[in-house]
Amino acid sequence: MSQELRLGRHAVALFLLAHSVMPWAQIAPPPNYDQKLSDVVVSAMRSDTPLDQMSLNTTILTKEVLESSPDQTIDQVLKNVPGVFLNDVPYYQKDPTAQSINVRGLGFGRTLVLIDGLPANDAFYGTVQWNLVPMSSIESVEFVRGGVSSLWGNYGMGGVININTKTPKNSAQEISASIGSFATGNVAASKDLIVSDSMQMRFSADYFSSEGYQNYAMISPASPGNIKNGMGTDAVKNSNVRLQNYFKPNQDTTAFLRMGYSTMADLSTNYAIAPNLIQTADVAGGSTTKLADDKKVQINAYYQNTNFYKQSGSTSTSGANKNSPYINANYTDPYSTVGASAQYTHDVNLAGVDQYIVGIDARNISASNLTNNLNSNGSGAVTTVNYAQGQQNFYGLLGQIKSAASAIPIEATLGARLDAWNSQTPTLYNAGSNGANPIYQNISNKSKTQFSPSLGLVYKATNEWNLRGAAYQAFHAPSMNNTLRSYGSTSGGYFFANPNLTPETMTGYELGTDYRWSKGFAQLTAFNNYIQNAITSYNLSTASDQALSNSLCASAGNPQGCGLGKVNYYTNQQNLLSRGIELQYHQDLNLHWALDGGYSYTRTVLTWSATSDPINTQVGGVPQNMANAGITYYPVPQASLTTTVRYVSNSWMATGSLPVPAYAVVGLKANYQVTPQATIFASVVNLFNRQYVTFNIASQATAYQAGMPQAITVGARINF
Repeated sequence: MSQELRLGRHAVALFLLAHSVMPWAQIAPPPNYDQKLSDVVVSAMRSDTPLDQMSLNTTILTKEVLESSPDQTIDQVLKNVPGVFLNDVPYYQKDPTAQSINVRGLGFGRTLVLIDGLPANDAFYGTVQWNLVPMSSIESVEFVRGGVSSLWGNYGMGGVININTKTPKNSAQEISASIGSFATGNVAASKDLIVSDSMQMRFSADYFSSEGYQNYAMISPASPGNIKNGMGTDAVKNSNVRLQNYFKPNQDTTAFLRMGYSTMADLSTNYAIAPNLIQTADVAGGSTTKLADDKKVQINAYYQNTNFYKQSGSTSTSGANKNSPYINANYTDPYSTVGASAQYTHDVNLAGVDQYIVGIDARNISASNLTNNLNSNGSGAVTTVNYAQGQQNFYGLLGQIKSAASAIPIEATLGARLDAWNSQTPTLYNAGSNGANPIYQNISNKSKTQFSPSLGLVYKATNEWNLRGAAYQAFHAPSMNNTLRSYGSTSGGYFFANPNLTPETMTGYELGTDYRWSKGFAQLTAFNNYIQNAITSYNLSTASDQALSNSLCASAGNPQGCGLGKVNYYTNQQNLLSRGIELQYHQDLNLHWALDGGYSYTRTVLTWSATSDPINTQVGGVPQNMANAGITYYPVPQASLTTTVRYVSNSWMATGSLPVPAYAVVGLKANYQVTPQATIFASVVNLFNRQYVTFNIASQATAYQAGMPQAITVGARINF
C-alpha cells in the first residue's frame, strides 16, 4: 500500500470520526474561547486583571483550545503561540538541561513559568521540566509577554506563563488514556473529594512513556555520520503524583496545601547506556484573607527538593574498545529551593487611584554539582573531577498602582520592584584522576540590587477596540548551572562554570491593539527589548585567551593546557537587541466553522560582543518569520475536527552559520463526545510525514535535530 494511500485513510478515518454522531443532534454554537471582553481575569498579574485591561500582549489557552490541538504535550501546544520559540522536538526527546522556553528571541531561561501562581522554573538549570504539567491536569494557560520583573523579579524578561491546573468538582473522578506512535502512551487518573463546604481535595496521578524517535537528523543539511555506534532512539518514563487540598476555615479566608512527587527518566543523549534521572518532591501552601470588601492579604510559601543524576554517552575513538559506546561523564546535582511571599491588595477610589498592592518575597536556592569526567578509551576511569557548592538568595519588595481616568477612557498601571540578589560559592575545586590533588578556588560573594519599574497604558477607543502600550525594565540572574557546573574532557573540550557571573538587565517597550467582537478577536503588537550583560558561553580560541585557557585547564588537572578552541567559559560580555511584531486572530465564522491564525516577525541580533559571535546578524535558534493557521469544523456539538499548519522560515543554528531550511508541518485532531461523561479523540502530528530538520541552537553540524515524524495518537477521557 502506498504511503499516500495510508495517509489518506488516516485523514478519512478522522473525518468519519467527527461525523459519527446522531444526525438529529441539535446544533449549538462552537465552544466559548473565553476571549471576549470581561470573560477572563488574568491571575498571572498578581492583581486579577481583566483581559481587556491588560497593557501587555496576552494570550489565553482555554480548555477547548488545549483539547483541539493535535499536539500531546504542553510545550508543543505553546510552540504554536506567536512569540514562542520552541522547536518541533517534544520536551521528552530533549536533554533535561535543554527543556526550556524562549520568548521573543530573548533566549532560553529568561521567561518565568508558574504552576497555579507559584514559580516552576528549575532551581538549578533555570529550565522548565514540562513533565510536571501533563495535559490531563491543565485547565487553562495564561501567557503574558513582555517584562514582568516589576511583579515577579527574576526570569521576568520574556514574560510569564501561568498554568492553571484543575480543581475539585463535585466529588468526581476522571480517567484518561492514550496510545500512539513510537510506543508512546499516557495514563492519568484523578479523584475529587468534597469533604464539606470548608474542605475539598483532589488527588491525581499520571504516567507517560515513549520509546521515542531518532531526533539526530540524517537528512540535508545534516549527515548520517551524526549517528554513532550505540546511539538509537530516545526513551522516556515520567510519573507524577499530586495531592491538592483547599480549605475555607471561615467566611473570609481561603487556603490551600499542595504536595507532589515526580520522576523523569530518559535517554536524551540517545545512548541506551546513559540514562538521566530526576526526582522532585515539592510542597506549597498559602491563604487569602479578606480584611474588608476592598482589602485582602495573600500569603504563600513553597519548598522543592530535587536530585538530578545525569550521564553522558559517546563512542570511543581509541583503545581496545574503539567504536564502542561508553559513559564519558556523570553528574550528581542535588538542589533545593524555599520561598515565601506576602501581598496586600486594596481597592480604593481616592485621588485617582483605583487599586494599589504592596508585596514582599524571598527565595533561597542551595545546590551542589559533582562532575566525574571519564577516560575517552571507554575504560571508565575518572580523569578529572569538578565539584562546586553554593547558594543564591533573592529578596524583593514591590508596589503597584492602578488608575482609570474619568475624563478620558485611559487605564494606567504603574509598578516598581526592588530586588536584592546575592550569590555565595564557598566551595569550588577541580581535581585530577579520581579526585586527586584538588585545586580550590576562592570565590568572593557576588551581589546586586536591581530596580525594575514598569508603566502600562490602555486606551479604550470603543467597547470592542483598545490601544495599549507598556515600558519596563527587567533582570535575570545567572543560573547555578552556569556558576557551578563544569564538565568536559581533553578529547571533546571543556565547559567551565564561572561563579563570578552577575545578573543581566533588560529595558523594553511595546505598543499594541486588541479588537474583540462577539465572534472573535484580533491582536497586533510591536515590541523592542534590549538586554545588557547577556550571559553566554565563550569559546577561548584566540592568542589573547591563552592565559585564561591555560589557567582553567591547569585547575582541571591538565597543567600543560587543553589547547585553544577546546575551552568554553561563561561570560556577561554580550548585548542583545530583539525587535518584532506579533499577530493573533480567531473567528467563529458560523455554527460549524472557526478560524485561527498567528504570525510573528522577530529580529534578534547582538549589538556588542566580546566573544567570537558576530554582531548585527540574526542569532542562532531564532527564525525571523513564524506562522500558524487552523480551521475547526463542528458538524454537531458533540464533534469537532481541527486541521493546523505551522510554518517556520529559514534560520541558523549558530549565529551566521549552520543554516536550517524553512519548513511547514500539518496536524489533525478529532474529538467526539460519546456521552456527557465520555470523549474519544484521535490526532496526527506531521500528517504528511515530512522529513525535515527543525531550528535549534548549536555550534556543530552533528547537532542538527529532526522534527517529529508522523505520529498518530488515539485516546479517551471519562468523567464519572
